[in-house]
Formats: sequence, C-alpha cells, structure tokens
Amino acid sequence: MVYYCCFTIQLPLYKSSIKLLEQIQMNTVITISTSTGSGKSSLLPALLLAEGYDKVFVTQPRRLPCRLICDRANKTMITDKNPNAEKIAGWAVSGDGQNSRAKILYLTDGLLKELLLNDENFITNHTLANKSIVIFVDEVHERSVNIDLCLALIARMLTNNRVLLSKIKVIISSATLHPSVPKLFQNIKHVKFSEFTDTNMPALHSVERFSRPKENIINIVKELYKVNQCCRLLAEVSQKTIVGYPLVQSQSSSTQKKYLQKGSVFFSTTVAETSLTFPSLKYVVDTGMINVPIFDIGDRRMILKEVPAAESTIKQRYGRLGRTQPGEYYALYDPEHKKKQFPIPQICQSDLISIEFSLRKSPLKNGLDYLKQFLPEQPTSAAIYYTTQELVRMQIIKKNSNEFTTYGKLLAKLPDFGSLPMTRCVLAALRTYTCGRDIICLASILSVLNTTNLLKQIPQRFKSSDGDFMTLLNVMNEILLIKQSVRRQLFNLERVCEAKGLSHIKHIIGQALSRYNTY
Repeated sequence: MVYYCCFTIQLPLYKSSIKLLEQIQMNTVITISTSTGSGKSSLLPALLLAEGYDKVFVTQPRRLPCRLICDRANKTMITDKNPNAEKIAGWAVSGDGQNSRAKILYLTDGLLKELLLNDENFITNHTLANKSIVIFVDEVHERSVNIDLCLALIARMLTNNRVLLSKIKVIISSATLHPSVPKLFQNIKHVKFSEFTDTNMPALHSVERFSRPKENIINIVKELYKVNQCCRLLAEVSQKTIVGYPLVQSQSSSTQKKYLQKGSVFFSTTVAETSLTFPSLKYVVDTGMINVPIFDIGDRRMILKEVPAAESTIKQRYGRLGRTQPGEYYALYDPEHKKKQFPIPQICQSDLISIEFSLRKSPLKNGLDYLKQFLPEQPTSAAIYYTTQELVRMQIIKKNSNEFTTYGKLLAKLPDFGSLPMTRCVLAALRTYTCGRDIICLASILSVLNTTNLLKQIPQRFKSSDGDFMTLLNVMNEILLIKQSVRRQLFNLERVCEAKGLSHIKHIIGQALSRYNTY
C-alpha cells in the first residue's frame, strides 16, 4: 500500500527510486543530491519503510518542518482507511512531539545530536534490527553547528564500531552538497560509500526567473524585525486589503499551520528556505542577503554580519517554487555578482566554548581537538586553542589536562541549560545566592525563547520594573503555582493561559514547563 501511495503523489524522485533503493541497500553511507522538491524529505522515508527498514530518523534544521513534513507524510501515505489507525510518521523536537514511536520520526538535528552524544543506548551492538535503522540527515547544505556535530558523531561511530555497520544505514541529503561532506565518509576505509546525484530532476511545474523588477515587494528578508516591519508596512500601504503573514521560528505550530492555510503573502527569514511546500506558492521575492553571527576571538564577542547568501542558499529559496503550480522568482540582488558556492559552516565561525564543555561532559569525554578529525570542515587551531584556554581561565578544566577541576565537575553534574554561562549562573545561584529555583525557572523559559518580541504582549501585571528576566520569572511562578496546586490530570495549560492573558505564548510556556520538569 505504501508503494502505491508513493506512486500516486508523482514526485520526481519516484522514477529513480529503484536504483536509489538498491544503492542504499548495498552501502552503509550514501549521499543524495537532487533538485529541491523532488521528494527526498517526504517520499524517500516512506519508500525505506516499505522496503522493510526498522526505523527511519529524518532530521530537519528547524522545528516547523518536522511537524509539516510529518503531517504531509501522514496525509499522503494512508495505509489504512480506519481513521484511528496508527500513523506512519511522528515528529519530535525539544520539549514537544507527537507519535514519536512511529516508524518514521522527523526530528531536529539538535535532538539527534543529543541522542548521539548522550544516549549510550540509542544504537548499540545489542540493538535488534531485522534489516537496518536509517539515520537520514537532511538539508546538510545549511552546515549548522548541530548538523556538523551529527556528521562527526556518526563518522566516529562508524570508524570505531564496525559491528554497527550491519545495523544502520546513513543517508546524507541536500539539493547541494559541499565536497567535504562525502569526502569525510569516503575516508573511512571499511565503510561502503556511494553517491546518488541527479540535480536535473525537473520540478512538477515550470518556474520563471525575473531579475530586479520595479516593484520592491520583499519575501525572504535577512532578520526577524524586518519580517514584522514588512507585514505592518504592507497593511498600511494596501489599507489592510493585503495581509502579509510572518513565518518565524518563535511561533506556535498551530499559528504557523493557520497562516499557511489561509495566507497568500508571507514574510520570512531562513524558516522558508528548506523542506517546506507551500500549498499555493506562486512567487518568491528574494533580497539575496542573510545575517550571520560570527565570533570575533580578538574582541571576544559575537558580531552580526550582513553577507550575500551563498549559491546553495539561493537554490533552496528558488526551490520553494514549482512544487504545486508554476511559479516566478524575483531576485532583488545583482545576479551577475559572484557568490560563494556554499556558506561557511557555522562551527567554523561560532563561539565554541559551550560546545567544548558539552562534549567534555558527555560520555565522549573529549573536546573539539579530538572530534575535529571527524568533522567535514574543521574550526581553526586558534579557535580551538582559545576555547580551551577560556575553560582554563574559568577554572573549569586543569591547565595542560583534559580533566575537570572540582568546579568543572560540579558544572558537569548539572543538566544542560542551553549554554555554559547559564549553567554557571545556575550553579552560583544554588551554592552562593540561594536562588537556584528562580534561576532554573528562568533557564527553562530562556532556553526556548528565541525572540524578545513576545515580551511586549505579556499583560502589564506580570511586568517588573527590575527588567525582562523578572517579568519572565513572574510568568513562570504564576503558571507553576497553579500547576502545583491542582491534580496533574486536571491541569489544562490552554485554559490557564487564556485566563491569565498568556494565550499568545502558550506554546513557549508549554516548552518551558517540559524543560523545567527535566531539570
């Protein structure tokens, strides 16, 4: 039945699926590079399930695609007419998820990194598998820190444990792949490796490209505040006859779903670049720019730098079109200006201190100086040296040693609070300032809050003259007081948030409560 469903949706990848599935069966690792919209994210996992693979983990770089692609898979791969039958796919992100025991699981690359790094029972020599478990790392062109760490941890696992070669298949996928990614796995001698490339797969519908039109309607912009600004300006200019809908990471799943169903004009940053299929998308208007956070070792601070988007990023934006109907792509940048083919991996330009600490406290018990051999592209020696020296300066590790100091051991015993500075704050609060519970409350909500725009909408009675942190603490204290005063089965977060005027951040509070419970 799954094969039939795959046939009926007529995605371009289906025509090559027999050859592709044979390559996957014959090799441990395969890289896939095909045109955007060909069916890598939605069609291939279903075909793998039909082929008898035990479980398929599919990563996505952001929370929204995990849910949307999962919904699409469940709607198109109907294997049982019974509405109560088990769905083929589930999704999981930090603090949220649905049907996570499904055979196909869409999860963020950050969650996969945590499983590979800290869950020693994720896949072991004793894992039972009738055929194989598939780890499908999608949208690798983004080269986020989490994606590169996933690749490094997978490469290390395959290098050091040959027993797992019969238990797992690794698929690395994107419309565009930097040569360093396949090279990483080609260099593992005992691993069978193959590449599947077909970048000429046609989209289902034609796409026409236009450069520098007279109209300056922006669709993909470089930063969050521009998204909201453009929505507001469009409403003013059109006297509210045209509504622009923001599409950003901080929204709840239900809000994003509602906007996608009824919206015609969207303003977005990187959320709209990958894996998403808009039901009626006709136009993409692209500024061709992106804001990149870069860590300056000399100044010891992050700098937000505006740079032209790489060719691989432009290709992803262009690839949103042609999936459901013919489309038009408007470039608001000079198409003759030469762009980099691929973006610089984030791990090569980020502050590595929190990453270094999390690696050292994990079962790996080693930092980037060890793990760099498994990375597709390595951070500079200067960056790694600076990172270790900072940990020495903070008295977390001993000089000229990989061992934690007494202070470092105390930090390592604490849960992951999202960053090393936050972990240090929690420890200080617990040991010195006797306000540990308050700091843990703050850490819970700050770890899931990725925009300050929501703070403006919090009711005035929660707001504190001592600043935003105390405002957030007031919100958490109010919700936790209610939660702890009623029986577990009677607590209804939706009703509580509605009564307290917090419905607009219910999804944030829900994730924060999940984090708080784990701490």
